Amino acid sequence: MAIEDDDKPRKKITHEIGQDLSLLSVEGLAERIALMTSEIERLQAAMTKKRASKEAANNFFKS
Repeated sequence: MAIEDDDKPRKKITHEIGQDLSLLSVEGLAERIALMTSEIERLQAAMTKKRASKEAANNFFKS
C-alpha cells in the first residue's frame, strides 16, 4: 500500500506568511524553512543585479 502512495504526485509546498504552524510536523517546518531560505537567496540575487544595473546606468549618465 505504501508503494501506491509513493506514485502519487506530492503537493507542492507553499507557505503563506502568518499561516497557522501548529498542524505542521517538524519535517514540514524544515521543508518550509528550506523553501523560504532559497526564496530569500533568489530575492537577494535579484536585488544585487538591479543595484548593479542602476549603478551602471548612473555611471553612464554621469560621464
